[in-house]
Amino acid sequence: MPYSLTRLNEAVRSDPAAFARECDAAFAKKVENAASRIAEHRGESRVILLSGPSGSGKTTTALKIEERLENMGIETHTISMDDYFKTMDPETAPRNRDGDIDFESPFFLDVDLLNRHFAMLDRGETIHVPKYEFARQMRSDIMCHPLHLGPDELAIFEGIHALNDIIVGKNPHAFRLYIAARSNLVDDDGNIVFQHAWLRLCRRIVRDYQFRGCDAGFTLKLWDNVRRGEKLYISPYKENAHIMFDSSLAFEFAVLKPVVVPLLEAIPPGKYSVVDAMLKGFQRIEAMDEKYVAPDSLAREFLGGSTYDNH
Repeated sequence: MPYSLTRLNEAVRSDPAAFARECDAAFAKKVENAASRIAEHRGESRVILLSGPSGSGKTTTALKIEERLENMGIETHTISMDDYFKTMDPETAPRNRDGDIDFESPFFLDVDLLNRHFAMLDRGETIHVPKYEFARQMRSDIMCHPLHLGPDELAIFEGIHALNDIIVGKNPHAFRLYIAARSNLVDDDGNIVFQHAWLRLCRRIVRDYQFRGCDAGFTLKLWDNVRRGEKLYISPYKENAHIMFDSSLAFEFAVLKPVVVPLLEAIPPGKYSVVDAMLKGFQRIEAMDEKYVAPDSLAREFLGGSTYDNH
């Protein structure tokens, strides 16, 4: 459901603190609903498959869902599906249309091992989760760790290919969750002022700047390839999800503005059409001070100062 530009600007001008609390409360309700659905489903499978595009706030959203589940007496274990990558062999590695190795291809995953581990977990058996060494582009069996699920324990397998048919097809009973910022900002005539994909890009730009010291140019150089991977490997499979979780917050458009606009303005006009379009959109959005953002808000994953920073 789109957010209203008029309501956003009025709320930011009149009572930004209350507006931020309202948005966070609505997000908390979605977290509670997702946790309840997962808890109800655990009799069918102890495996949760979680996917979503870059900049969707998957880390904080998943942690909040885990917290809620733990409050319900259900312990969770999160496993990155990246650790199930096969040791890279240049001769057999999947390649894109340009002939380059396609590191985002689902065929880099050891799907047979994943499916075997899912089945073992549901049978109450112990698996040994591998560890992928990215520096050496190889999977280590020495660094693996055991995982056994008790009666009220669940395993969350997170990765861009978690909802792919090659995974879901063999595991139809696993609970499936898709997390993405899915709401546009629109004016009173229904015209899009700011796209949800731009919100994710702004999140990445700010996070890369705040936590890595990178300018917007660094993020923008990678963005086209990121979007290509999303359109090929993530978006086509989102309908496989039991829940499509909208991780956007209405106040984010306003609170990101003071941070991201100076970074975008440092990019030469015309170099990236998406930058020119975002700056045009931001001109219509009231700026909001990040002091109104709570430490446990999802927005803090990108702004810093989160209570989840130590996770």
